[in-house]
Amino acid sequence: MNQKIFVRIKDSIAKNKDLLDRVEKNVYCNIILKDCAQSNITQFNVLQSNKEQLNRMLSTRKEVMYMNIYDLELKGVKGETVSMKEYEGKVLLIVNTATGCGFTPQYEGLQKLYDKYQDKGFEVLDFPCNQFGHQAPGSDEEIHDFCQLRYKTSFPRFSKIDVNGKNADPLFKFLKKNSESTLGTTIKWNFTKFLVDREGNVVKRYAPTTEPIDIDEKIAELLQK
Repeated sequence: MNQKIFVRIKDSIAKNKDLLDRVEKNVYCNIILKDCAQSNITQFNVLQSNKEQLNRMLSTRKEVMYMNIYDLELKGVKGETVSMKEYEGKVLLIVNTATGCGFTPQYEGLQKLYDKYQDKGFEVLDFPCNQFGHQAPGSDEEIHDFCQLRYKTSFPRFSKIDVNGKNADPLFKFLKKNSESTLGTTIKWNFTKFLVDREGNVVKRYAPTTEPIDIDEKIAELLQK
């Protein structure tokens, strides 16, 4: 990339100090700058003069251009921010769930996997979602209490999210983008499962009909690596 063009773009952004701070703090800084340089410098000058439009561009980049899964942040049941870095080096089974679904009894199987492998570096990450048949209508607290009382779950649970559409959580955007499915990238129903290895790679996506016990062997294999 031409260094003079890089400097011109950066100086242009610097006119809006807060935007410069946002760009420099993010891992996709060079991606944005290179895209701008490779397209049209005049077009970028127009963009930077429109603060709202540039904000949207940065926001979109933040949602899709992550170096790895550990760059992401989650929202806990109590509203706290949880970094995916807390789960670095572990095998993860990430699931979108619902409390009033025909697959809800799979919570029992998920807990059995957690009990069996948690001390070996395995985590189940539970993300309630109300997008499919409105089958998770409760508050975060109500969902959490239901799962603990009914299925005795003890694995991490997070705030209710969307997994499809414009408001889809960045984690699930990442999971869908980095996995294969014969039915396309869109999540079709509750209890879709994503298995992630210790390096943060999405190893496999499982359909809602896949019982947790059927993933046991693959989890054990990944834990041995």
